[in-house]
Amino acid sequence: MLKKLVILLILAGCAHSQNTLETQVILADPGAGQTREAHEAKGQKYMITTQGVYSSKAAKKMFDMGGSIADAAAAASFVLAVERPQSTGIGGGGFLMYYDAKKNKGSNPWAYDFREKAPINAKQDMFLDKDGKVMAKKSIDGIYAAGVPGMVAGIVDFHHRFGKLPLNTVMAPAIELANKGFKVYPELAKALEFRAPILGRFSASKKIFFNKKGEYLKEGDLLIQKDLATTLSKIAKYGANGFYKGDVANKIIAENQRLGGLLTKEDLQKYNVVVRRPVSSTYKDYEVFSMSPPSSGGVHVVEILNIIEKDNLKEYGPHHPKTIHLVSSAMQASFVDRARYMGDADFVEVPVMGLTSKKYAKDVRYTIPESRALNKMWAGNLDPFLYQKLSVKNEHDETTHFSIMDGEGNVVASTQTINGLFGSGVVVPGTGIVLNNEMDDFSAKAGVQNLFGAVGSDKNLVEPEKRPLSSMSPTIVFKKGEPLLALGTPNGTRILTCTALTILNFIEHELPLYESVNAVRYHHQWQPDEILVEKKGLPEKTVKSLMRMEHQLKFEDYGCRIQAVAKNGETLHGVSDIRGRGYAVGK
Repeated sequence: MLKKLVILLILAGCAHSQNTLETQVILADPGAGQTREAHEAKGQKYMITTQGVYSSKAAKKMFDMGGSIADAAAAASFVLAVERPQSTGIGGGGFLMYYDAKKNKGSNPWAYDFREKAPINAKQDMFLDKDGKVMAKKSIDGIYAAGVPGMVAGIVDFHHRFGKLPLNTVMAPAIELANKGFKVYPELAKALEFRAPILGRFSASKKIFFNKKGEYLKEGDLLIQKDLATTLSKIAKYGANGFYKGDVANKIIAENQRLGGLLTKEDLQKYNVVVRRPVSSTYKDYEVFSMSPPSSGGVHVVEILNIIEKDNLKEYGPHHPKTIHLVSSAMQASFVDRARYMGDADFVEVPVMGLTSKKYAKDVRYTIPESRALNKMWAGNLDPFLYQKLSVKNEHDETTHFSIMDGEGNVVASTQTINGLFGSGVVVPGTGIVLNNEMDDFSAKAGVQNLFGAVGSDKNLVEPEKRPLSSMSPTIVFKKGEPLLALGTPNGTRILTCTALTILNFIEHELPLYESVNAVRYHHQWQPDEILVEKKGLPEKTVKSLMRMEHQLKFEDYGCRIQAVAKNGETLHGVSDIRGRGYAVGK
């Protein structure tokens, strides 16, 4: 009898040990110099999380001056354009989700699209040589890579509609920072080292990002952007016209002509901001709203959540092999659809309702094996266009995101970018404007991968005035009609999977917000056929189980930097991803 009892106790101990191993949450290592104290905050009146210390403080200043959440968001945007020139800027664009607690009550948030556009003179074959082969660097480096910037138009329009403070007040922190400068921090130093060969080609770029000896700036060096301060001052005085017309516009066009680019005055003057209906769906008892096309991000965040909604992942935990197998398979399926169907809905038909249909997700889930990796040739035999009527109509450290929420229930989640590190590498002389390389987000040729390894179809080929496909996914989650969570992140195609994983961690696995944001992540984008796992790694047993399922695993550093704000009763909780520079502040 005693022997049996000992055996039972040993078995129980083993079972407990196994459960602990498979349900444990592994957190990512902090970035250089980053602390939890700076990356997490709580408050009741407002909460701000951005990828910059100066930008978070600028947004806080607007609230403390009696400004609205729109004032805070605009201040953060323009300061980020100064503080993170490798990631964003007034030469780029982005998306913004806004929920107004009074005006949107009982309805959808607004989805602001200020994505860059292809120039009027753009051609479908502009990145192909005479033999029809892709010229790889032409859409990444230099003036040909630049689309029509939309950031200034988008943020100024948003502020004009919902801000309370004057634009020059809101932009003052950005102008001051550009004039006084700041010390180069580790992330910026790495980006400068990486892109120095491109930045060094252009005298205006060298003037800002290199020292007098002709060396690119290093960590601890002072970065001053006087020309950018002057340009920001013109925007503060004249609004969007200070960028799209007059002296600044003339300088943009003059440099384009000098370098053989495509941008014209007509491109700048015709640029328009679009307010779209967001993609929406439910996940169990929650409502999820995210960005609609030309972002693929919102559609596929919803698609991933829909595919695994009926699986009880909470039973396993976030890093259990079963969870990772099912979620990564859902990611893979969604990236197949991204490659096949996504583009600018103003130019091509995109089956948004079908791709976000519960029935479509159920049928996709049926094709996923329970304990074996999807075959790399799996491309889904389901047609989302057939599911349209079944739906209820209700980037490296490129790009940046911020999330803001106030005590009244107003929410902003915005992702902004110049695409690759330092965009095209071209700075317009006399303006401090770093031009984007957003043209690389088009499909240079159907089936060819872009900078982030994403495959596109003919729906995303270059056309004049078309907006390229994006993965940016600013997202707001609601419970019982009230905002619960606002989040988003930079990092190309990994944006949508990092966003989906954070939502699952917070809602499905019921992790605290800090752990939800900082848990080790994984990613699958169909091509290449592998699960990319954050270098910190997973439990050894999980890795072995996934390999037995024939999953290919690759471990490397990961660029996502989630910025999230959650509401619990009267408390606002902000977390800025510990993996890199960021700051959470509230009151």
